[in-house]
Amino acid sequence: MKSPRSLVAALLVVGVLPLLQGCFPLIATGVGAGAAMIADRRVTEVYLMDEAIELRATGRIDDRFGDKVHVNITSYNRTALVTGEVPDAATRDEVAKIVQGIDNVRGVLNELRIAPLTSFSERSNDTYLTSKVKTRFVDAGEFSPLHVKVVSEGGVVYLLGLVTRREAESAVGIARTTSDVRKVVRAFEYISEAEAKRLESQPAEQTPATRPGA
Repeated sequence: MKSPRSLVAALLVVGVLPLLQGCFPLIATGVGAGAAMIADRRVTEVYLMDEAIELRATGRIDDRFGDKVHVNITSYNRTALVTGEVPDAATRDEVAKIVQGIDNVRGVLNELRIAPLTSFSERSNDTYLTSKVKTRFVDAGEFSPLHVKVVSEGGVVYLLGLVTRREAESAVGIARTTSDVRKVVRAFEYISEAEAKRLESQPAEQTPATRPGA
């Protein structure tokens, strides 16, 4: 039986998508993001904080370094994963300090590599790798793919989310056995099975303002 949060997300997509025939892609993207927010285990406030952290950090890094670096910021539950390539250790440390200085960031996972910047084709391969892992999550049907965020960089797959140990092991096992994945890095925050059921059983607007690690 679907939880109220999952059911609301499904109804939102099913009910609204027929109305979007011929409309701007931006509208469809907004609906998809709204459905994902409803199904997410983060409270709405934290979900929006994560979006803001990514935008602000990316803007400040671009202003400081321009095209001298290739940096991706992925924030989940206010912990920022930093991936990409930089020219030296000093730049690596400075990028981390910039991200740590963004409002609401509570931690930084600095996975930057000191290496030449990747090419467009290499970045496209990472995008494709992420899609392959996500597709295999869906095909496996062992957990909700919406609860695990996938980031790929240089063939390394990073997995984030508020998940149970069972969900984490399943996600890692699937990612590790996906072709072209060189390594899998866990960046999860763990919750109990009971907590997962509680979060799934209540409407999004009634979700408490605090969660593990929030």
